[in-house]
Amino acid sequence: MSQDIREFISPFTELLAFGEPTHLEHAHTWVRNELFEQLAALGYRSIALETCRVRGVVVNDFVLHGMGELDTVMKEGFSHRFGEWPANRELVAWMREYNADKPQQDKLAFYGFDFQTETTSAPSPRPYLELARDYLGEQADFSTDDEKWSRDEAVMDLTKSPGKTQEAIRFREIGTGMLQRLHARMPELVANTSCEEWNNAELHLTAALSLLQYHRECAEPNPLGVRLNRLCQMRDGVMARNLLEIRRLEKGRGPTFVHAHNAHLQRTNSSMEMAGERIEWFSAGALVAPILGDQYTVIAGTLGRNDSFGLGEPDKATLEGQLQSRFTTWGMTKDMPQGPARTVADEISWAYFPLDQHLMAGVDALLHVRVGRPVTR
Repeated sequence: MSQDIREFISPFTELLAFGEPTHLEHAHTWVRNELFEQLAALGYRSIALETCRVRGVVVNDFVLHGMGELDTVMKEGFSHRFGEWPANRELVAWMREYNADKPQQDKLAFYGFDFQTETTSAPSPRPYLELARDYLGEQADFSTDDEKWSRDEAVMDLTKSPGKTQEAIRFREIGTGMLQRLHARMPELVANTSCEEWNNAELHLTAALSLLQYHRECAEPNPLGVRLNRLCQMRDGVMARNLLEIRRLEKGRGPTFVHAHNAHLQRTNSSMEMAGERIEWFSAGALVAPILGDQYTVIAGTLGRNDSFGLGEPDKATLEGQLQSRFTTWGMTKDMPQGPARTVADEISWAYFPLDQHLMAGVDALLHVRVGRPVTR
């Protein structure tokens, strides 16, 4: 099915967000690709996905300049194993083909906008600090045991966290000083390198400092629920900052299309159960919405059934059940259904977020998929 996206955006939209209710199925990513082709024809010049902002530079170099091989790009340019998704591979290959004969101002750019972390694990800041150090031409030793930072225990057990060690304090002090010098020397550095290289150094350095802040939070003597709540909020705070930075970079070229889980895009606060705790936080969408105003448009993804992970047909009275009767395959609507939220089995409740009134209050439209697709097309 094809549906005209112009019915669901306004002339003011600069950041169009399209969400999905779970990462366990792939129909929404195929639909996303179809929508982005429509949007490219309407003047959109960039897409931002829920994947690491730093690693996304590898993908952008490929789609803009043809740097690297597709297999390597899909492995190294995505976090959270999203490079294994067939629809993401199709998207990257299509963007490269689209850009091949286009003038620079009309080429499509790719961005990740996620933090470098999973909620319960975060990598070492070492490689990010070293890249910035080398760009500045400075001497600083960031040698460390990367594994002690990246293991799950470093987040889940405050006694195993390196976040408040003397090493972490030294890294933060050096990194903060490097960021100050990076900004102070910007004219000289750009003249000797390029804006692109300067931006890349700043990206890596701010990522390192955010990681150090994340690890410090992991070391605070708070109950697990409080700690997880703050970490979720920190992650979406970085996502919001990245989205605003992407819009700054793309402002003169055209609007940006964003794809992620609904919980990162809705204007209302988000919540989930994690490690037996109820976690609530403000999503990236809730954080950027007051700044962007009517420039921010959100379409939430909903799903009727997907047998591959145990999501059966919804009861007809539920919100998804009502949407099932409206579409034969998938479709978009601004007409929000009314009724109870569906109940899902405990074993998938951590991964699938049913549609409810709270979510609908934070979005502009819904894109419903009747039957989800397996991993392959």
